[in-house]
Amino acid sequence: MGKSNLDLINECDAFPYYHDNPADYQKYIANYHAFKISGYNETFGLVLNSIVEKFPWPKEHWDVDSESRTVTLLVPKGATEAERSAVLAQTLETAAKSGNFEVLKGWRNELYPIYGPQKELVASVERAGSSLFGILSYGVHMTAYTKDPEKGIQIWVPRRSRTKQTYPGMLDNTVGGGIATGEEPFESLVREAMEEASLPEDIVRRDAKSCGCITYTYVRDERAGGETGLLQPECEYVYDLPLDPSVVLKPCDTEVEEFQLWSIEQVKEALSNGEFKPNCALVLIDFFIRHGFLTPENERDYLEILARIHRRHEFPTA
Repeated sequence: MGKSNLDLINECDAFPYYHDNPADYQKYIANYHAFKISGYNETFGLVLNSIVEKFPWPKEHWDVDSESRTVTLLVPKGATEAERSAVLAQTLETAAKSGNFEVLKGWRNELYPIYGPQKELVASVERAGSSLFGILSYGVHMTAYTKDPEKGIQIWVPRRSRTKQTYPGMLDNTVGGGIATGEEPFESLVREAMEEASLPEDIVRRDAKSCGCITYTYVRDERAGGETGLLQPECEYVYDLPLDPSVVLKPCDTEVEEFQLWSIEQVKEALSNGEFKPNCALVLIDFFIRHGFLTPENERDYLEILARIHRRHEFPTA
């Protein structure tokens, strides 16, 4: 028996909810230290205890309190975003040189933003190290599809390169990628569409439709590459792109192996078989809901699914 839609949700939105079972939640969260920044009361992420224990925390910049299970970035009062970011960069560069952290071997030279309670940019952190701190990250995902009078809706589905560090060989959304510091969601989408699917900028700017977002908290497993158990809370801005049947997608970089144009039933079968990258499954479920393929009449877990792909995160959001 294959995976149900709720199974796919549980696999991606894997961090427990306090109200489901407070005792189990407290037991689970005891595996993490809260990531704090001096000058703020908020928690900005959760750091796995095993990472805290082996991480090279410079004492002049960090306070590690095992009793309260907190890791606090120490900066002078009135510190700027650039100053906080510089300390984070220095800390991660030292950790990367140690060779003790698998996720840092995929260093990207790309910065992810950390936002504060007023939606202000508090700091930026190297993308490869973001999951070590368990911060909330942002991305864009787009489903490109065609409409045929006889075949109905068909979706362009890429297969990730089998040499890719994360989720090698798994199926993906038509276009997807992270949003770097200072980048607007739509501009990120335009860039990723050309890089991954050879989609011309004018087509994306003219026809891509913003369809909201999905939110969840993923707990990284072996498929993600590197250390397991790291938290990855995410917000993905979702877009649809209706394409003329004459448009054929093809890889533009080495991250995608091939594109295939699949029927809704083929996509559903691959989802059931667990062939899609976990968060991509959620984007497709959201697509099915919005286009009427997944309804209260054909999905008994409809309400829970709808709620779970719109998680209210525990950390400040932009």
